[in-house]
Amino acid sequence: MIDWSLRHCSRNGHVTYRPDESDLARSLSATTDLGEVWRCLRCGDFVLGEPLESGPADAAPNVPRGRVLRDRLLIRFLAVERAARALMLLVGAYLVWRLKNNQARFADWIDTEIPLLKPAADTIGWNIDNSWLARTLREVASLNPGLLTLVIAGLIVYALIQLAEGYGLWHEKRWGEYLAVIATSAFIPIEIWELAHHVTILKIALFLINVAAVVWLIWSKRLFGARGGYAAFEAEHASESLLTVTRSATAESS
Repeated sequence: MIDWSLRHCSRNGHVTYRPDESDLARSLSATTDLGEVWRCLRCGDFVLGEPLESGPADAAPNVPRGRVLRDRLLIRFLAVERAARALMLLVGAYLVWRLKNNQARFADWIDTEIPLLKPAADTIGWNIDNSWLARTLREVASLNPGLLTLVIAGLIVYALIQLAEGYGLWHEKRWGEYLAVIATSAFIPIEIWELAHHVTILKIALFLINVAAVVWLIWSKRLFGARGGYAAFEAEHASESLLTVTRSATAESS
């Protein structure tokens, strides 16, 4: 089983804090032959040397631990996935833009290249002149430039939404989580419609990722009032702080 707190400390360092309250400070520190040690607020290990920060207990950093760190890893996976989607959408917009500016040349290329492929196609019994590929290429070459402009604009806008989602998720912004749920949910009906007409492994994988992301975000981040909403979310994160746990233990024993 992965110790997410210890893993994070090994990569980013420990977080130690000296509370002004003497009884709480004693519960977080100890004296050894090597010197004073302070307990890390994230992983719970004792660290040799002076604490990084000090002050009132209420001003101590609320350090994410355990499951919160695991959730952060999942959130960042979604952020990277959104950024990858944005990149593909921008590439698609660029290709459509190139097509829009070179439709006549593209049509000439089809008229030139399709006949050259005909002898090879005939050897395998493929009527390339009336094939799906030839019809699709000719339809693309004859698309209305105004429609292509709308497609380019739509791809760019969708890419910007994906980038905003990725930024908000990576930086753990509440608005980013809401945006991810709303934007992703809006496209789920379209994905269902596409699956009903043509099923591919990629479409199924993307659909499952989107549904799982929406459900997980609403449940784990308590969005839209789920499981007590934002107040419960904040209380849950506050309870993850080792300092909060230690303070509670000290209060109970006094």
